[in-house]
Amino acid sequence: MYKRIALLGTILLLNSGIVRQPAIAQFLPRLPDFDSNSLEKEGRDLLGESLQLAQLQQVDLAITRAKLATQLIPQNPDAWSVLGGLYLADNQADKSIVALKKAQVLDPKEPAILLRLGNAYFQKKEYVKSVDALQSGIKILKSDPKLKAASKAMPPALFDLGNAYFMLGKTDEAVARYTESNKLDEKFWFPLNNIALIRYEAGNVKEAIGLWNVSIKVDSKASEPKLALAVALYKQGNQEEGLKLGESAIQLDSRYGDLKFLQDNLWGKTLLADTAQFLEQPRIRTAIVTAKATEAQSPPQR
Repeated sequence: MYKRIALLGTILLLNSGIVRQPAIAQFLPRLPDFDSNSLEKEGRDLLGESLQLAQLQQVDLAITRAKLATQLIPQNPDAWSVLGGLYLADNQADKSIVALKKAQVLDPKEPAILLRLGNAYFQKKEYVKSVDALQSGIKILKSDPKLKAASKAMPPALFDLGNAYFMLGKTDEAVARYTESNKLDEKFWFPLNNIALIRYEAGNVKEAIGLWNVSIKVDSKASEPKLALAVALYKQGNQEEGLKLGESAIQLDSRYGDLKFLQDNLWGKTLLADTAQFLEQPRIRTAIVTAKATEAQSPPQR
């Protein structure tokens, strides 16, 4: 690993012209000649390392590797796509879009690039552009059923498209995409949760409760539908059941005790107002403090 980084650093110096000065060049070791195949292999190896680091939540290191890969294999769309995805994961939407557009130029028909671009635009709150990019990616996935990634990529892609429509105020379109997403993968509970958010705001509390119950049955450790259901039950007068469920949700993830976090996750005004009252309950406040203290003892790696 160390040797590879040192070698790449020297290559970059050669490209910059710094080592052309005789006083410096005479102290540098002689490097072997590199052909395009060697650089391609080095770039792909770095890309693989980047993906491994990303899986370990080492985002900063992953970005560094991916950036080096784009320098070695600048005509490889995968390198730019991975870099764009990492920037997106690190909430650097502007840099993500720049990288993904370079990937798109190199491979305009790759759905993964378009889907990531759609998410980057969503992060920037440019929802019309988000819809356009996501629709383009989904269209390509649907046009070629032989794509191995299609079956796994389609449900989250449709969910993301639903979110973009949601932010544009097109709730009917959003529900349609959420429904389509869930039909493709019934274990993917996120679309049901978001339909419930829409139903709750429309006053259809019974339907929302039903959808949140289904979501929890699919994933018993899903914090969001647990907290939303807890708030709805508490509001209806089932206080003990609501408080118990709310404590469980907060223990799983203390972020759900933060109204700003909930707003960012598309919770509407009515549900947020009801949640604000719920979070002030002594048992819930205690659960939040305890959960944060526990999480502080094992912070996530970066």
